[in-house]
Amino acid sequence: MDFSLKRAFLKNFLGNSPDWFKLVIILFLIINPIVFYFINPFIAGWLLVVEFIFTLAMALKCYPLQPGGLLAIEAVLIGMTTPKQISHEISNNLEVILLLIFMVAGIYFMKQLLLFVFTKLLINVRSKRILSLSFCLASAFLSAFLDALTVIAVVISVSIGFYSIYHQYASRQHSNTDLQNDSFIDTAEKKQTLEQFRAFLRSLMMHAGIGTALGGVMTMVGEPQNLIIAKHVDWDFITFYLRMAPVTIPVFFCGLIVCFLVEKFKLFGYGAELPETVRQVLTEHDKKMSAKRTKKEQAQLIIQGIIGIWLIVALAFHLADVGLIGLSVIIMATAFCGITEEHALGKAFEEALPFTALLTVFFSVVAVIIDQQLFTPFIQFVLQSSESSQLSLFYLFNGLLSAVSDNVFVGTVYITEAMKAANEGLVSMEQYQHLAVAINTGTNLPSVATPNGQAAFLFLLTSALAPLIRLSYGRMVWMALPYTIVMTIAGLLGVELWLIPATDWMESIGLITIPR
Repeated sequence: MDFSLKRAFLKNFLGNSPDWFKLVIILFLIINPIVFYFINPFIAGWLLVVEFIFTLAMALKCYPLQPGGLLAIEAVLIGMTTPKQISHEISNNLEVILLLIFMVAGIYFMKQLLLFVFTKLLINVRSKRILSLSFCLASAFLSAFLDALTVIAVVISVSIGFYSIYHQYASRQHSNTDLQNDSFIDTAEKKQTLEQFRAFLRSLMMHAGIGTALGGVMTMVGEPQNLIIAKHVDWDFITFYLRMAPVTIPVFFCGLIVCFLVEKFKLFGYGAELPETVRQVLTEHDKKMSAKRTKKEQAQLIIQGIIGIWLIVALAFHLADVGLIGLSVIIMATAFCGITEEHALGKAFEEALPFTALLTVFFSVVAVIIDQQLFTPFIQFVLQSSESSQLSLFYLFNGLLSAVSDNVFVGTVYITEAMKAANEGLVSMEQYQHLAVAINTGTNLPSVATPNGQAAFLFLLTSALAPLIRLSYGRMVWMALPYTIVMTIAGLLGVELWLIPATDWMESIGLITIPR
């Protein structure tokens, strides 16, 4: 094989990714079997987890599906896990996969209404702090009843709509610019405006993402692991909310305070205002769209509004699995808005399917975690600790492991082990229910530290919006840092200091019943 052909193979491998990134992935693929066979399978398992996180961190250099998928395929080939275990993980998370396939596509067919509503909000609310709090509050409220992925998909769709409107305007202006002396200055100002607009959208997206965590932890339907935990301890919707409230309500208000402070003092990449030029563009676009909106388009907005009500009611009362509700949204929105061509339907699935494939690869890594028992030492350490320190340790270890793994998996493993300990008499039933609170809040709150800790964050990182607004893995970690610190500490204080007294008080007035 001649040199030029070798270069062609290297050039094709992972496409336009940097050469150093390609060499790192090749190095990973060489090292993994050596460590697995000749050093220690446990170390090899953790090495794979770190490598996969690295591919997520480099999402703007190369979409993680390809490098992460190669690592997952190699893990199966060398015996770290089996296709059967991966299939088991996929089947356990089938509802999440269906949600991604159908719900995100359903939101695509409602973007006309969403853009209309959020444009009104954006151009009428001039205070960035109030706007940020509004996005955080709205995301928290919706995530308490809907799924966090659904909520973040809505916000992503809206942000892409805003960006597209301004980008089209800027492109037209650039093409009309003649070569006068001030053209360079004009271009520099436009670049500055665009960077400020990107920073503005980044901050709103992060506030919305944090909001999904603040609201999602409160109810049994907010996150998938919440539902699993609720089933293990036999709590209904109201009981779950009340048992979590001593921790989740103080954390919620602490999160809102952080939102206000980082905007007020322009910390951690927040504080960027909506450029006045962009506000004018959005305002003019809204006026033009309102002026030329036909009766047909008005009817479409009405239909989408009715479908939006159906979506909230169906999800809040769990009339069907989330994915099936999403499919119903697709059917109704397309049927009543006149979208019947196959190619028009296909566009709606372009955003979600790559992430669905990536999530399936992620389940392969989770399968490795299970087969290589990577979390076993942590679980044994916590269960062997004294009862007085168990709540804090469960909270912290669930948070740490959720930040590097899948919070659904971590929550499921820990609640199963806690139930096993309760059945064997190692912990009391009362302590078991307190542990359930620590596990749920631990998997939901500290896990905002990294994009892979929250599925909604990971979806945002790998969405089409992220490269447009320059939202990288590192930048997400940095912007989430103040929230991570405050929410983690507030949650820990809640678990350690307020949980048991508040629970005893609620029992004394008859709100809840605690098994002894």
